[in-house]
Amino acid sequence: VQQKNKKKKMGRRPGRCFRYQKNKPYIKSRYCRGVPEPKIRIFDSGNRKAAIDDFPYSVHLISGELEQITSEALEAARKCSNRYLVKTCGKGGFHLKIRVHPYHVCRINKMLSCAGADRLQTGMRGAFGKPNLLLARVKIGQILISCRTKHANSQFAIDALVKAKFKFPGRQKVVESVNWGFTKIRRGDYPKLKEEGKLVNLGSKCFMRSNHGALTLDNLRAKDY
Repeated sequence: VQQKNKKKKMGRRPGRCFRYQKNKPYIKSRYCRGVPEPKIRIFDSGNRKAAIDDFPYSVHLISGELEQITSEALEAARKCSNRYLVKTCGKGGFHLKIRVHPYHVCRINKMLSCAGADRLQTGMRGAFGKPNLLLARVKIGQILISCRTKHANSQFAIDALVKAKFKFPGRQKVVESVNWGFTKIRRGDYPKLKEEGKLVNLGSKCFMRSNHGALTLDNLRAKDY
Protein backbone atom coordinates (compact mmCIF):
# COMPACT_ATOMS: atom_id res chain seq x y z
CA VAL A 1 0.00 0.00 0.00
CA GLN A 2 1.42 3.33 -1.02
CA GLN A 3 1.31 6.01 1.68
CA LYS A 4 0.51 9.49 0.48
CA ASN A 5 2.99 12.23 1.39
CA LYS A 6 1.28 14.46 3.93
CA LYS A 7 2.37 18.10 4.06
CA LYS A 8 3.45 19.05 7.56
CA LYS A 9 2.68 22.61 8.57
CA MET A 10 5.75 24.47 9.81
CA GLY A 11 5.67 25.87 13.36
CA ARG A 12 5.93 29.57 14.12
CA ARG A 13 9.49 30.85 13.81
CA PRO A 14 11.19 32.03 17.03
CA GLY A 15 11.50 35.72 17.85
CA ARG A 16 15.23 35.84 17.05
CA CYS A 17 14.32 35.56 13.34
CA PHE A 18 12.44 38.90 13.42
CA ARG A 19 14.22 40.79 16.19
CA TYR A 20 16.88 42.78 14.31
CA GLN A 21 16.31 45.87 12.18
CA LYS A 22 18.05 45.28 8.85
CA ASN A 23 16.34 47.09 6.00
CA LYS A 24 13.99 50.00 5.41
CA PRO A 25 10.43 49.90 6.82
CA TYR A 26 8.17 47.72 4.65
CA ILE A 27 4.56 48.73 5.27
CA LYS A 28 1.16 47.67 3.99
CA SER A 29 0.36 49.38 0.67
CA ARG A 30 -1.19 48.71 -2.73
CA TYR A 31 2.09 46.97 -3.66
CA CYS A 32 2.24 44.90 -0.44
CA ARG A 33 -1.11 43.11 -0.21
CA GLY A 34 -2.39 40.18 1.80
CA VAL A 35 -0.94 41.46 5.07
CA PRO A 36 -2.39 39.70 8.17
CA GLU A 37 -4.10 41.74 10.89
CA PRO A 38 -1.96 42.60 13.95
CA LYS A 39 -2.63 40.54 17.08
CA ILE A 40 -2.88 43.68 19.22
CA ARG A 41 -6.11 45.65 18.65
CA ILE A 42 -6.49 47.53 21.96
CA PHE A 43 -3.85 50.14 22.80
CA ASP A 44 -5.58 51.81 25.81
CA SER A 45 -6.72 49.78 28.82
CA GLY A 46 -8.28 50.68 32.15
CA ASN A 47 -9.91 54.04 32.85
CA ARG A 48 -8.79 55.83 29.68
CA LYS A 49 -11.42 58.59 30.07
CA ALA A 50 -10.14 59.58 33.53
CA ALA A 51 -9.49 63.30 34.01
CA ILE A 52 -5.93 64.61 34.27
CA ASP A 53 -6.33 65.37 37.98
CA ASP A 54 -7.36 61.77 38.80
CA PHE A 55 -4.00 60.15 37.97
CA PRO A 56 -1.00 62.37 38.79
CA TYR A 57 1.58 59.55 38.92
CA SER A 58 3.03 57.96 35.76
CA VAL A 59 5.63 55.32 34.93
CA HIS A 60 7.14 54.24 31.56
CA LEU A 61 8.75 51.13 30.08
CA ILE A 62 11.67 52.30 27.91
CA SER A 63 13.50 50.27 25.25
CA GLY A 64 17.26 49.84 25.61
CA GLU A 65 17.85 48.43 22.13
CA LEU A 66 17.34 49.15 18.42
CA GLU A 67 15.09 46.23 17.53
CA GLN A 68 11.75 44.99 16.24
CA ILE A 69 8.93 43.77 18.48
CA THR A 70 6.15 41.55 17.13
CA SER A 71 2.47 42.39 17.55
CA GLU A 72 2.10 39.08 19.46
CA ALA A 73 4.67 40.22 22.04
CA LEU A 74 2.92 43.61 22.43
CA GLU A 75 -0.44 41.88 22.99
CA ALA A 76 1.10 39.45 25.51
CA ALA A 77 2.67 42.37 27.45
CA ARG A 78 -0.61 44.32 27.43
CA LYS A 79 -2.64 41.36 28.69
CA CYS A 80 -0.11 40.50 31.41
CA SER A 81 0.18 44.04 32.83
CA ASN A 82 -3.55 44.79 32.44
CA ARG A 83 -4.55 41.63 34.34
CA TYR A 84 -2.20 42.48 37.21
CA LEU A 85 -3.39 46.11 37.44
CA VAL A 86 -7.08 45.12 37.40
CA LYS A 87 -6.40 42.70 40.25
CA THR A 88 -4.45 45.23 42.37
CA CYS A 89 -5.85 48.69 41.48
CA GLY A 90 -9.33 47.82 40.24
CA LYS A 91 -10.77 48.39 36.74
CA GLY A 92 -10.99 52.16 37.13
CA GLY A 93 -7.77 52.70 39.08
CA PHE A 94 -5.30 53.08 36.21
CA HIS A 95 -4.79 53.99 32.54
CA LEU A 96 -2.40 51.76 30.57
CA LYS A 97 -1.24 52.89 27.12
CA ILE A 98 0.79 50.98 24.48
CA ARG A 99 2.98 53.64 22.85
CA VAL A 100 4.29 51.73 19.79
CA HIS A 101 2.32 50.45 16.78
CA PRO A 102 3.23 47.44 14.58
CA TYR A 103 3.33 48.73 10.98
CA HIS A 104 6.41 46.93 9.60
CA VAL A 105 5.54 43.84 7.52
CA CYS A 106 7.81 40.82 7.86
CA ARG A 107 7.96 38.29 5.01
CA ILE A 108 8.57 34.53 5.16
CA ASN A 109 9.77 32.18 2.41
CA LYS A 110 7.87 29.04 3.42
CA MET A 111 9.65 25.74 2.87
CA LEU A 112 8.00 22.31 2.70
CA SER A 113 9.07 19.78 5.33
CA CYS A 114 7.48 16.61 3.91
CA ALA A 115 9.04 13.58 2.26
CA GLY A 116 10.18 14.33 -1.29
CA ALA A 117 10.06 18.07 -0.69
CA ASP A 118 13.32 18.59 -2.58
CA ARG A 119 11.55 17.57 -5.80
CA LEU A 120 8.80 20.16 -5.29
CA GLN A 121 10.59 23.27 -4.10
CA THR A 122 13.12 25.45 -5.88
CA GLY A 123 15.42 26.44 -2.97
CA MET A 124 16.56 30.07 -3.15
CA ARG A 125 15.06 30.69 -6.59
CA GLY A 126 12.30 33.30 -6.30
CA ALA A 127 12.92 33.63 -2.55
CA PHE A 128 10.98 36.90 -2.04
CA GLY A 129 8.60 35.71 0.70
CA LYS A 130 4.94 36.42 1.48
CA PRO A 131 3.74 38.72 4.32
CA ASN A 132 3.73 36.76 7.56
CA LEU A 133 3.37 39.09 10.58
CA LEU A 134 3.59 42.71 11.72
CA LEU A 135 6.31 44.29 13.85
CA ALA A 136 6.96 47.58 15.65
CA ARG A 137 10.38 49.14 14.98
CA VAL A 138 11.72 50.72 18.18
CA LYS A 139 14.76 52.88 18.97
CA ILE A 140 16.98 53.15 22.02
CA GLY A 141 15.23 55.31 24.62
CA GLN A 142 11.77 54.99 23.02
CA ILE A 143 8.78 54.54 25.35
CA LEU A 144 7.00 51.20 24.80
CA ILE A 145 4.29 51.27 27.50
CA SER A 146 3.05 54.05 29.81
CA CYS A 147 0.83 53.79 32.87
CA ARG A 148 -0.78 56.58 34.91
CA THR A 149 -2.44 56.06 38.28
CA LYS A 150 -2.71 57.45 41.83
CA HIS A 151 0.33 57.80 44.09
CA ALA A 152 -1.05 55.05 46.35
CA ASN A 153 -0.83 52.55 43.46
CA SER A 154 2.66 53.55 42.31
CA GLN A 155 4.33 50.25 43.29
CA PHE A 156 1.63 48.22 41.51
CA ALA A 157 2.20 50.20 38.28
CA ILE A 158 5.97 49.55 38.48
CA ASP A 159 5.41 45.82 39.12
CA ALA A 160 2.99 45.59 36.15
CA LEU A 161 5.57 47.02 33.74
CA VAL A 162 8.28 44.73 35.17
CA LYS A 163 5.99 41.78 34.34
CA ALA A 164 5.44 43.16 30.82
CA LYS A 165 9.22 43.46 30.35
CA PHE A 166 9.59 39.65 30.28
CA LYS A 167 7.44 39.45 27.12
CA PHE A 168 9.93 41.46 25.04
CA PRO A 169 13.37 40.56 23.66
CA GLY A 170 16.39 42.68 24.59
CA ARG A 171 16.79 45.13 27.46
CA GLN A 172 14.17 47.50 28.86
CA LYS A 173 14.03 49.88 31.82
CA VAL A 174 11.12 50.89 34.04
CA VAL A 175 11.37 54.64 34.71
CA GLU A 176 9.24 56.83 36.99
CA SER A 177 8.16 60.04 35.28
CA VAL A 178 8.68 63.48 36.84
CA ASN A 179 5.66 64.82 34.90
CA TRP A 180 2.00 64.95 35.91
CA GLY A 181 0.28 61.92 34.33
CA PHE A 182 0.76 61.79 30.54
CA THR A 183 1.32 65.56 30.27
CA LYS A 184 4.64 67.34 29.62
CA ILE A 185 4.28 69.51 32.73
CA ARG A 186 6.31 68.81 35.88
CA ARG A 187 4.37 67.42 38.83
CA GLY A 188 5.38 70.32 41.07
CA ASP A 189 4.35 73.00 38.54
CA TYR A 190 0.96 71.57 37.53
CA PRO A 191 -1.21 72.76 40.50
CA LYS A 192 0.15 76.32 40.24
CA LEU A 193 -0.36 76.54 36.45
CA LYS A 194 -3.89 75.14 36.78
CA GLU A 195 -4.75 77.71 39.45
CA GLU A 196 -3.49 80.50 37.18
CA GLY A 197 -5.64 79.20 34.28
CA LYS A 198 -2.71 78.67 31.94
CA LEU A 199 -3.58 75.06 31.00
CA VAL A 200 -5.79 73.86 28.14
CA ASN A 201 -7.40 70.49 28.87
CA LEU A 202 -7.22 67.82 26.13
CA GLY A 203 -8.69 64.74 27.84
CA SER A 204 -5.80 62.73 29.31
CA LYS A 205 -3.29 65.42 28.24
CA CYS A 206 -3.01 69.20 28.40
CA PHE A 207 -0.76 71.98 27.13
CA MET A 208 0.23 75.43 28.34
CA ARG A 209 -1.55 78.43 26.90
CA SER A 210 1.05 80.67 25.23
CA ASN A 211 1.15 84.47 25.55
CA HIS A 212 1.03 84.85 21.76
CA GLY A 213 -1.73 84.12 19.28
CA ALA A 214 -4.88 85.50 17.67
CA LEU A 215 -7.11 88.00 19.44
CA THR A 216 -9.95 85.53 19.91
CA LEU A 217 -12.51 85.78 22.72
CA ASP A 218 -11.03 82.71 24.45
CA ASN A 219 -7.53 84.20 24.47
CA LEU A 220 -8.81 87.57 25.73
CA ARG A 221 -10.83 85.91 28.52
CA ALA A 222 -7.77 83.87 29.58
CA LYS A 223 -5.72 87.08 29.90
CA ASP A 224 -8.55 88.88 31.80
CA TYR A 225 -9.00 91.66 29.23
